[in-house]
Amino acid sequence: MIVVWIVLAAIVVLAVGVAVVRRRRRPLAVSASRAPMPAVLVREVSERPTLLAEAPLATRLGSSRGVFERVRALGAASSLSDEQLSTVEEVLLRSDVGVAMTAAVLTRLRETGAPEGVASAVRAMLLESLTTDRSFSLRSDEGRVAVWLFVGVNGVGKTTSIAKLAARFIGEGHSVVMAAGDTFRAAAADQLQEWAERTGADLVRAHEGADPGSVVHDALGRAKARGADLVLADTAGRRANSTNLLDELAKVRRVADREPGQVVETLMVLDATTGQNALSQAKEFLAAAQVTGIVLTKLDGTARGGIVVAIERELSIPVKFIGVGEGVEDLIVFEPEAFVDSLLSA
Repeated sequence: MIVVWIVLAAIVVLAVGVAVVRRRRRPLAVSASRAPMPAVLVREVSERPTLLAEAPLATRLGSSRGVFERVRALGAASSLSDEQLSTVEEVLLRSDVGVAMTAAVLTRLRETGAPEGVASAVRAMLLESLTTDRSFSLRSDEGRVAVWLFVGVNGVGKTTSIAKLAARFIGEGHSVVMAAGDTFRAAAADQLQEWAERTGADLVRAHEGADPGSVVHDALGRAKARGADLVLADTAGRRANSTNLLDELAKVRRVADREPGQVVETLMVLDATTGQNALSQAKEFLAAAQVTGIVLTKLDGTARGGIVVAIERELSIPVKFIGVGEGVEDLIVFEPEAFVDSLLSA
């Protein structure tokens, strides 16, 4: 009996061994052949939809809009109370529109009231003060190269504004040469160098401490030789009350306006967050630089938007561009109606 059990066990072991061997020797499965790929996969590529729409101006000017909240809350009235007038006065002064503009608004409100709402009345008066021509020119006389000269103290965003405008105009199909005329600040030339590489603009620069006029002169020569449309020229901005600096700016302007160049715009760059101090800075530059327009930067920060009104009222110079963010497309053409609506619309 024992022998029978031993024989049966041996048979079972042998059978299991044969099964394992057969399983190991089983050929690999061969996947079915695929159909040949088409010669052309995509004939037309659609633009990828964006999930984030560009933020409206009112959102970008959040701090400025917040200042006007109390005015927006005031309703319509044929005659305003002293308390309501006091609220309007406080808001306008806090917004940096200036004493003169504030007084003019209060006088009108006392005389006519606000039958369509206080915010609507203030909106109309602010727009009346922003009716100046703010067009800008990219064209020069035949045979000459258009030049935009940029002035302003250090730290206001002058060099960055030049770079952003270069990107804008190149995107519109213009050829641009940037002149790194702020030779007293090495970082300014390095910054423009980086932007030139990013945007495809040409750049003329020199060593630190070089004559700014010579840099602008060389940029004009290159622009003329290469048929460029526009030269954007940076200038030094160490101190607005420095006589030497103002003399240097006057010299640079003379060089830029000499053939083959022609200065068609002189833009002063001001930092909106400095409020009324920006006006003091501007007045120092006007005579030396013959300013034709203002670039107002950093309006997306802690700035109070009313400074736009104060600048145009006191300097009689139009704001032509405003900075509402750090992106390359965040230096935009100033449009008074859109700007005022962003502050006072419901």
